[in-house]
Amino acid sequence: MVSAWAAVVAGLGAAVMLAARGPEERAGLAACAAGLLAARWLYRLFFSPLELLRSPDDVGYAAERGRSKALAANEARRRRRLGELPPVYPNGWYRVLDSPNLRREEVKHVSVLGEQLAVFRGRDGTVYVLDAYCPHLGANMAVGGRVKGNCIECPFHGWQFRGKDGKCANIPYTEKVPKVAKVRRWPSCEVNQQILVWFHCDEAEPQWAVPEQEEITKAQWVYQGRTEHFVNAHIEEIPENAADIAHLGHLHIPGIVSGADLRYHYSRLWDFVRHRWKVEWAPESEPNSHCSKMQLEHSLTVFGSHWSLLDFHVEARQVGPGLVFLRFTHGFLGRGVLLQSVTPVEPLLQCVSHTMFYQAGVPAPVPKFILKAESIQFERDVWIWNNKMYISKPLLVAADSSILKHRRWYGQFYSENSPRLQHRRDALDF
Repeated sequence: MVSAWAAVVAGLGAAVMLAARGPEERAGLAACAAGLLAARWLYRLFFSPLELLRSPDDVGYAAERGRSKALAANEARRRRRLGELPPVYPNGWYRVLDSPNLRREEVKHVSVLGEQLAVFRGRDGTVYVLDAYCPHLGANMAVGGRVKGNCIECPFHGWQFRGKDGKCANIPYTEKVPKVAKVRRWPSCEVNQQILVWFHCDEAEPQWAVPEQEEITKAQWVYQGRTEHFVNAHIEEIPENAADIAHLGHLHIPGIVSGADLRYHYSRLWDFVRHRWKVEWAPESEPNSHCSKMQLEHSLTVFGSHWSLLDFHVEARQVGPGLVFLRFTHGFLGRGVLLQSVTPVEPLLQCVSHTMFYQAGVPAPVPKFILKAESIQFERDVWIWNNKMYISKPLLVAADSSILKHRRWYGQFYSENSPRLQHRRDALDF
């Protein structure tokens, strides 16, 4: 917002200066302004990460003339048939924050898995995750609370809770702390510059670890940007795309120049650019049965001619229900990884983040182009997910066999007590 106002003020100032001077001076000032704008654009292109953060009603809804996107989104959600849904929160690791966004002795309020959490970094640098609500009188400790050592202090009465186990360590106006005074501690980890929490419906301890990407840890691959989208769908429908090979040959063939809006992206104006995909998907065996892998070869044709410059090999490894590591390899444009995280906010609202790390030394426009291209293709899927119905027993043909395999594989993340959707009509609006 500050930069936007600065641009407006600078523009008005330039307009006044141009109006007040003669033709030659105005031409010189105009050239100077154009040079500054070009320098700013080049700086952002080469030195600033690409960060594209969409709101829940930005993508995937067709707003009729005179209606807002938010109204179109809410109407689509009300009219939509949901189908017979699986449990809404699978057991696994979920990203809640990026590490650089949580400073030492800082607390953040996070809404995930239908819960309100206080995520804070203690004085020792360790990240802790607790339920946000104080058991005393229910204040949200992440809103106005303070980090004291490795504890979080409630802003209402000053009760302090330890990050390591959630137990109350101090009540400022009494010497005796009740043994039952505690809040839920969520198992968490910090890896690949991300903070993640472990969810299990029976509160079992983590059953596998999030794999560390060594190139990120050693700073061989550097941060180049992030996109964030909200998807109004069941969480299982998003990773299922990896096994839905047929949709790549239809939804994702039009070139990215035709955009993401499904009402226009089949336009013949852009038909000269077409993507080609060759995909294989399979689950992994023990001890990594919680993982699956997709091998993807991407190529591009322009006016029917193959452009080998944009041939990419992508290995997408899914770890648990909500994490995917997409590793890119190109002959001379280098290598990188796109960290995809799918985190349930509510039963049918998923926060999907794509974070790009790319080989140091590769010019920034390369990974930023890949990230932008991936975002356009992903938004096409968002249009489908936001409006589709989940079909528990789909009508499939032989070529769709990998979809059933994926559903059987994904079923391992549900337990007998996994929570199911409690439908509330009054809680569907954004």
